[in-house]
Amino acid sequence: MALNAIIIILAYLLGSIPSGLIIGKAFYGKDIREHGSGNLGGTNTFRTLGVKAGLVVSIADVLKGTLAASLPLLLNADELHMLLVGVFAVIGHMYPIFAGFRGGKAVATSGGVLLAYIPLLFLLMLIIFFISLYITKYVSLSSILTGIAAFIYSLFTQDLPLIVVVAVLATFVIYRHRANIERIRKKTEPKIKWL
Repeated sequence: MALNAIIIILAYLLGSIPSGLIIGKAFYGKDIREHGSGNLGGTNTFRTLGVKAGLVVSIADVLKGTLAASLPLLLNADELHMLLVGVFAVIGHMYPIFAGFRGGKAVATSGGVLLAYIPLLFLLMLIIFFISLYITKYVSLSSILTGIAAFIYSLFTQDLPLIVVVAVLATFVIYRHRANIERIRKKTEPKIKWL
């Protein structure tokens, strides 16, 4: 039980690592929370610091989800489901203790959790995300549609933990994008220009 608690705390702390804040301050002298949407995730990093920084932050946010979800395997805690551990990393990403509990929108880290558990689903999510992004030019809408598509996919797996966790992660993504949904409705949501 003590090991399980340690793993869950570690997962939250891993998720709490504010990649966007670290990259912004260390290499650009900027606190990205004071620019763009004020969000710590990859999208605001792309918008505020450029493509190179955005890619680094997005990959880091994916990998911290992957590493966190892999902790039960790495630490031989077989009775602790890796998807459950991954959820705590996503909570850490959204509400990071290292950044005043103001974090990202759960997209990349959720993807990283699923990459650890079912890589094929992660690959499909990437494809769906970029097709949607190419068509709509909205990162937020593409993120929401990808979450919904992942949940639909999970229903065909008959893997109950996957179904439950993907439902939870998709709900996180939609909830964290509620302001974006309102802006899309009002046609004030910014579109990307690089794709």
